[in-house]
Amino acid sequence: MEKLRIAVAQYDIGFFEHWSDYADKLEHWVSDAAGQGAKLLVFPEYGSMELASLFGEVIYSDLSKQLDAMQSIYPDWEGLHLALAKRFDLLILGASYPVQREDGSYLNRATVFGPDGVIGSQDKLVMTRFENEQWLISAGDKIRVFDTGFGKIAINICYDSEFPLIARQQVEAGADLILVPSCTDTQAGFHRVRLGCQARALENQCYVVQSPTFGEAAWSEAVDINTGRASVYTPVDYGFPDNGILAEGDSEKPGWVYADLDLSEIARIRQEGQVFNYRDWPRQFDLKVG
Repeated sequence: MEKLRIAVAQYDIGFFEHWSDYADKLEHWVSDAAGQGAKLLVFPEYGSMELASLFGEVIYSDLSKQLDAMQSIYPDWEGLHLALAKRFDLLILGASYPVQREDGSYLNRATVFGPDGVIGSQDKLVMTRFENEQWLISAGDKIRVFDTGFGKIAINICYDSEFPLIARQQVEAGADLILVPSCTDTQAGFHRVRLGCQARALENQCYVVQSPTFGEAAWSEAVDINTGRASVYTPVDYGFPDNGILAEGDSEKPGWVYADLDLSEIARIRQEGQVFNYRDWPRQFDLKVG
């Protein structure tokens, strides 16, 4: 399978009194995307933090307490995604979730769910100052690539997209599509991630998609302000958009952004493009300041 319809979420943070309210919301999002023919759905970084609302103000107003409380519903969250992926016969990159390790520390983990089960997870590798200094989220240490029915995909969680050697290892391992779930609270933050995504698409001549959290959630200590536009980025070359942006969301409202990706175009542009960024990557390492 080479052609793929992808749905990229510009995802609003909700507030829930009951688990069923969240389950209904997620089912609505997935059902809408499936109805448009999407086979891969991408949700944002820390979109799962809306679940902290279920535990009351004492919990959701405390950065540490909400992480601990959310572990109790992680199995339900995972089961819901598995059930929806199976029911609608598609892949879902769930919103990244703070997952506790045996030593008590937390990782920012993004998981891909398929009709037959969990395909795999990628932990965030480079943490922001907020994660390091205030939230105390730990960094992962493994770069992963996932086999799917339409080819290999990889994940760069938000800030990770700004470090080119992560994506480079993934594309060299066969990934032609990089998913970037993001969570940024300023236009500058959004554009840092966007520029990182576009740079990765340029230098690797691959597709990169960015799914952000969106809108305000004043109740949340973690994700109170959310800025960004869901976007699909491409190589900048023959047959692709001149600005490298295939699709992007409305700056005024949440929703899905859809795009049809022809993954066979990645091999073609690397062989026939106006430039050969992917092929010429190693040349830079032989150059020295003189």
